Amino acid sequence: MSFILVTNDDGVDSPALPALVRALGERWPVRAVVPSRERSWIGKAISRWQDIRVERVERDGVEIHSVDGFPADCTQLGVHSLFEEKPDMVVSGINVGFNHGLAFFLSSGTVGAACEGWIAGLPAIAFSAGVCEGHNAWAKQAWSDQSGPLWTRLSAIAAEIVGDLRRVGFPEEADLLTVNLPETSDLKTPRVVTSLAKVGYDSLFRRRSEGLYVHDFAGGFRRVHELEGTDLETDADGRVSITPVRLAHSVPLPDATRLALERS
Repeated sequence: MSFILVTNDDGVDSPALPALVRALGERWPVRAVVPSRERSWIGKAISRWQDIRVERVERDGVEIHSVDGFPADCTQLGVHSLFEEKPDMVVSGINVGFNHGLAFFLSSGTVGAACEGWIAGLPAIAFSAGVCEGHNAWAKQAWSDQSGPLWTRLSAIAAEIVGDLRRVGFPEEADLLTVNLPETSDLKTPRVVTSLAKVGYDSLFRRRSEGLYVHDFAGGFRRVHELEGTDLETDADGRVSITPVRLAHSVPLPDATRLALERS
């Protein structure tokens, strides 16, 4: 029997993981394969030069395969190595913090794990949740022992979206979906299909001492294009953004540029 493969980049101690596994498990077989520790900002990295240890652990009554590797490693192992059956869908998340906009989409381990699902030929969805202002303070609460009701509520939305997709079929036009849930969301919150905001960010590192720098993202965006109709605008309005993304996409070049680049 096939199953939904759940993974993330926040690791086995993610406060969202047990709630998401339970919400999905009420309707479908689910297996969880996640990193042994937080692996945020890692993108779609794959372990190459070291062995990967996999252990079975339990968190809040949920059995988990804990992987000493990256999120995309977890997808790879969950699809190809750990189970006799193959999953029929990859669900990654729910990430503690939004992954809206192109810059975070490309950087996110949550999204990277979903991308690896697409590479394996599976429908894949990346779920993230957060706030647009005051992320650090919110994340501290979201990781606390008192955050259970928050993740139960958000996981119910994720399960409903998964159910809707399984009912109508995953869209052929999309390679994967990335879904961002404002922390105030519930099952009555409007859901909007959006585009991916084309935004970047500036410096990610702060100088600690001579020759030593530390990751210190302040949370600012560098806007490249207008935000109307994007995931970033939708999340700021308190609505759930559902963004279909096509990864294998190229664009035509102006004739002058093409002529300058091509050789016969």
